[in-house]
This record gives sequence, C-alpha cells and structure tokens, in this order.
Amino acid sequence: MPATAKPAFMQRQYEFAAHIRDPEHHRVPPDLEDRRMKIYRELFYNNVEGFLANSFPVLHELMDDRDWHALARDFYARHHSHSPLFLEIPREFLTYLEQERGERPGDFPFLLELAHYEWVELALSIAEHEDPRTTSVNPQGDLLAGVPVLSTLAWPLSYRYPVHQISPEFIPAAAGEQNTWLLVYRDSDDEVGFIELNQVSARLFALLQEDAGRSGLEALTMIAGELQHPDPDAVVEGGKQILEEWRRRDIVVGTLEQ
Repeated sequence: MPATAKPAFMQRQYEFAAHIRDPEHHRVPPDLEDRRMKIYRELFYNNVEGFLANSFPVLHELMDDRDWHALARDFYARHHSHSPLFLEIPREFLTYLEQERGERPGDFPFLLELAHYEWVELALSIAEHEDPRTTSVNPQGDLLAGVPVLSTLAWPLSYRYPVHQISPEFIPAAAGEQNTWLLVYRDSDDEVGFIELNQVSARLFALLQEDAGRSGLEALTMIAGELQHPDPDAVVEGGKQILEEWRRRDIVVGTLEQ
C-alpha cells in the first residue's frame, strides 16, 4: 500500500467529515442516505453557529440572517481549528477573520475590530490569574507615593472604531479621527466591565504597565512633562483620582511601598 494511502475506514471518516463541513462541495459518501446525513449536517452546524451567535451577540444582531449564516458557514467549512474545546471556538473564529477571510464586499469595515472586542469579553471572563493581593501588595497603599500594582485581568485595547458603542442604532461608516482607547477588566466579583480611556489615562496605564517599579507620582509627573502642561499639580491631582477609581474597580489592586 502506498505510504500516502489511508485505510478504508479513515478515508470514510474524511469523506463523512468533509460532507458535514461543506455539503455544497462534498457529496454524501457512497452508501449513506442523505436523510440520515441531514441530521448530522444540521446538528453539527447548528451547534457551532449557535455558539458563535452567543459569543458575538452584537455582530449577530447587526447582520441580516442570510449574511450571518453565510459568514458562519464559510468559517465552518474553511477553517481548521486547532482546539477541540467549545470555549476556543470564538478564538478560532477570530483567527479566521484575521488570517483567512480577507476583505469582502458587504462586510462591515469594523467587522474584525468588533469581533475582537466581543471576544475579549469572553476571554477575560474565563482567564486564569494569580491575585497579586496574596503577596506583598498593600490594598490601601498610597497610590502616589507607592507603586500601583495593576491587575492581570485589566487589558488595554485600541481600535479605529468606537466598538463599544456599535449597535443596530449606531453603525459607524468610517473610522474616527482618533483611535478609541478602552480598558476592559474583570473585578473581584468576576464581573467584566470597561472604561473608555483618554490621552492621560491611556498613557498612565501604559507607563505603569511597562515599568513595575514606577510610582504613581513619577508616572504622572512624566505625563505632565510630556504634555508640557502649565500646571503639573493639576495633572497629578487628576491622575490620582483616576488611580483611585481604578482601585475601586479592582484594576489597581494596591501598591508596593517604596
């Protein structure tokens, strides 16, 4: 038997799976009734499509039924998933959008960004992490004098479109003049939320994230200098309020005292 030949039962399995994934281009395997295959076709596709609809509810709501099922079926037929876990389907769908689908007429210009934003909410809800408050972090520490410790469940995001506002009532036709900066987080009650960041808060989070030894005051003083702000104390005071709000939301879990 040639090295590339498959045993008959394996060939049968491939034919069976190919038809279920893409019945338009793969016929029912020989000696099998279409009536019976229809049960498998509908069962498998409906499971995957339903999981996509629940994972990407805004995208699903925006699209008409024909376009949504065309998208779901194209993913189902073309994408080869690398995980057998249902919870990984949204990540696989995102990979399909990023690497395989390409730009197509009729697609929303924000399709990929909206899908990513919706995926982040699911990914964050199931993400595992080690709570830094079990180590040497002071939950009530001084956020200016001390070093603010960021939660590992706070993820900064940047989009060309205001994805957090998109709905059937608001469908942007073009990207904004400036990027939309969001901070998506999971609090101590395992609730996922988001905050829209401005220039100062986005920079503050980035500075604290890139240097785990930088105090709140050092970070805010640096920002005031970058802005060439005429009143650096106002920047520091405003930044302190941002840090306190982040602590209330469990984005900042405390401080490392210097």
